[in-house]
Order: sequence, then C-alpha cells, then structure tokens
Amino acid sequence: MKIGYQLKQVRERLAKGLVDKGVLRTEKRNFLLFDMATHPVSDPTFKDDVLKRTLGLLTARTAAVPSSTLYSANVRYRTLRAVSMVCAAFAANVLENALVHLGYDQREAAFAKCDELLAEYSQWPFGAVRAPGAGGIAVGSGAGASESANLAEINRLVRGEMVGSGGEETAKIELHMEIVAAILEVYRRMDR
Repeated sequence: MKIGYQLKQVRERLAKGLVDKGVLRTEKRNFLLFDMATHPVSDPTFKDDVLKRTLGLLTARTAAVPSSTLYSANVRYRTLRAVSMVCAAFAANVLENALVHLGYDQREAAFAKCDELLAEYSQWPFGAVRAPGAGGIAVGSGAGASESANLAEINRLVRGEMVGSGGEETAKIELHMEIVAAILEVYRRMDR
C-alpha cells in the first residue's frame, strides 16, 4: 500500500524529466473519447545509444562500456551507471526488448550475465559475492572462466571509478555506492 502511494504517477514524472532533457516529446493523441498525452522518442540516437551500451556490457568479451557523443568518456561512474541501467531493465522485465535481435543462446547468456551482475552489485562492497581465494576470477577453462574474468574486469573498472581524493569525499562516495547496492538488492528481490 505504502509503495503504491509512493510510486503514484511515477511514469508521468519520469516522462516529464525525459521531455525536459530532450529524449522524449509530448504529443496529444485522441483515444476515442479522451485526449491523452503520449511521449514518443524525439531523437532515435538516445535509444540507439542505450541499446549500444546494453549490448556492449552484456554481450562483449571486454568490460569496456562503449562511449558515444551522448555518453562520453568523461562521464563519472560510466561502468556503474551501465550496470545499474541493465539491472533495472532486467528487474523491470524490459531487457528482452533490447536483446530481441540476438540469437537464443546469446540472449540466454546475456540474461545469465545480467543475473550475475545483479548478484555482484546488490551488496556493498561490490564484488563481495566472489570467492575470496579466487581473486575475483574463476579458475578453469571455457566460457564460464571468460565470463568470470569479464565480471572481474567490470569490478576493476567500477573500483577505479570510485577513487576519491581522500577522507570526507571517499566517505561520501562509499555512502552513495551503498545506496546503489541497496537499490540493486531491491531489484534482485523483485526478481524472485
């Protein structure tokens, strides 16, 4: 009951924020008796950029998040933002839309990787799920070892993004990351 009240009109608030940023536009459409506001995509490059980041994170052998004019290399927490976006899409059951052009095996591998990312980043400190003796990298051969190496590389990139200048700033960064982990934990529990 309480969460339903808190999420009231969340779609409209999100759409308004995306209209303000130029991602969506507002149009009035007539649905029989009612005039309703719709929000189609104003510029397809935004959507293409999100799809490129999603596919790059979930299907590529490297952990690098592709940069573009909309998501340049100087954006803070690039990798963590991409991980959070993919995990949110997975929890909202809309990740399938981004993976529709992949084959069945690639799509299942992408879902499995997203599930692993959700497990890795739903606890603070990030990467606490990994076995401590393996150093974050699974020992063995085959696709499982390369996927674990890829997750270890993602963890390394995220840790590199979180470096603060010292004392109070580091404490703030850690608090922010703990909040991100708590939100991803909620997403992980929604999946069950």
